[in-house]
Amino acid sequence: MTNESSGTGNNERGPFGRPGFIAAALVVALIAVLGIVVGVTNVLRDDPAPESASTASTTSAPASSAAQISTPSNVDSVSTSVCGLTGEVTEQARLAKAPDVDYWDYQGTVAYPVSEQYGPGATADSGYRYCFQRSPEGAVFAAAHALAAASDPETSAAWAYYALSQGEFHDQLMAEVDTPSDSTGVRLEITGFRLLAYDGRSARVDLSASGSAQGSIITASIIYSLIWEDGDWKIDASVSAPFDFATIPDASGYIAWGA
Repeated sequence: MTNESSGTGNNERGPFGRPGFIAAALVVALIAVLGIVVGVTNVLRDDPAPESASTASTTSAPASSAAQISTPSNVDSVSTSVCGLTGEVTEQARLAKAPDVDYWDYQGTVAYPVSEQYGPGATADSGYRYCFQRSPEGAVFAAAHALAAASDPETSAAWAYYALSQGEFHDQLMAEVDTPSDSTGVRLEITGFRLLAYDGRSARVDLSASGSAQGSIITASIIYSLIWEDGDWKIDASVSAPFDFATIPDASGYIAWGA
């Protein structure tokens, strides 16, 4: 799967481009643009690599809250989800509006959406959450959770090992997971999304977020390349840069979505 930068802006390879920080992925992007370290993610540093993960959170969301190209017959009642989430969409689809959220929870200081239907549907013994619906909505929820999960140093490493798929760049990306990244004083908030692609086997989700650090504020685009593997959405390790970060002028063109 090929990563593309979204919108205008500078691609950053600091903490934002490394897999070990997926949760803090929006941090060092301000370096080139604002001249300060805004690493909102701990793993994306020099290479936009996805956090290591062995099992990814999966969610299959019905087409109720999405305007999809697929027909109702494409919503599968049989679940391949690691936690039994049903409503799988296995063909091309798109989203025309924001999916419903039961509530917004926090991982560290970053809010992420929670839904009984879309996920996360399970919590690991080590504390990270996973299992998202195999649907356009589930993919968006998985990407939003990835941004938050990487920002919490208490669970980010374990989450990364789970969330990174198998693939050509798996070992390379995993090697970066333990690379430290300081996100002290950095705040990040999801403000919207765009579903760039979805076919039931893979998805590309573009999140817009507002980041701040040391009095400076940026609007950022973070594109996640996801793949359905072992019953969950995972960061796609078959590409060298499964996370693509760039600063953008504003969130125009994104579907508004946030806590």
